[in-house]
Amino acid sequence: MLDFTGRVAIVTGAGHGLGRQYALDLGRRGARVVVDDVATAVDGTAGGENPADAVAAEIRAAGGEAVAEHSSVADPAGGEAIVDRALTEFGRLDILVNNAGIARTNEFGGVRYDDVLASLRVHLLGAFHLLLPAWKRFQAQGEGVVVNTTSAVGMFGQRRSSVYAAGKMGVVGLTRVLASEGAEHGIRVNAIAPVARSRMAGEVYGRLDPKLDPAFVSAVVLALAHPSSTVTGEVVSAGGGRMSRLFSAAAPGFFTPGLDDETAAAHLGEVCAEESVAAVPGCAMDEIDLIRACYPDLADYRMAPR
Repeated sequence: MLDFTGRVAIVTGAGHGLGRQYALDLGRRGARVVVDDVATAVDGTAGGENPADAVAAEIRAAGGEAVAEHSSVADPAGGEAIVDRALTEFGRLDILVNNAGIARTNEFGGVRYDDVLASLRVHLLGAFHLLLPAWKRFQAQGEGVVVNTTSAVGMFGQRRSSVYAAGKMGVVGLTRVLASEGAEHGIRVNAIAPVARSRMAGEVYGRLDPKLDPAFVSAVVLALAHPSSTVTGEVVSAGGGRMSRLFSAAAPGFFTPGLDDETAAAHLGEVCAEESVAAVPGCAMDEIDLIRACYPDLADYRMAPR
């Protein structure tokens, strides 16, 4: 069992499902936990009792340390309040798990702008609202760990999920950039793409559902969050006992120094059907370097990360 004694963790959306599992598991392993959640339904509308109190109480009953926080990740003030709570109660912050989410699915023709704003405020802007104040703390102390939450829906697409997918793919880009910038400050940033039975998933997984214990995902989140890990900048899929790396790749493509519109049209179909992998770029400049590599006179001029 991994030991988190002395570490302080924030888990957002920790009142139900995956977030609850993360908070309980961190608490059992010695972390002091800020359990953040708000009293809302799955779609983000207000209603019911706040579940954060019960989760924090469960951690304390098992001998751990935890406090409940009821601020929303959907606005900057809420993000500041959550980070401030960790510093006020426990004097430090080591781990940030951005887990909060809502579900508003619809064919794109039925999407309302209110749905766009509500979803992005939680999934993408919500990460920023926590990260901006937490990042300053991590830089000052020379270490910190972030586990963001993305989804296969963002990486690969899914009908009725345009807004959700846009936010979750935004999280991937954010994760990659922060991992690069954070390395010199001792900050690691990764993203988890979870597959688990939960209130939000509902009946999506059908007969697979009994295999998708949230504990399987939590095991990977804890591995990413533990100080023994050196992994950063990755998207890890986790569910049902399986974990794997998700990544964007570049195919070999088609090259001619005289590319024009007719040539592009003639070869575009085959280029877009290509599934072999030429490279897994570590950053945007790595992908651009594949163009440079087509020119023999630039063999000594590799594109460098910026």
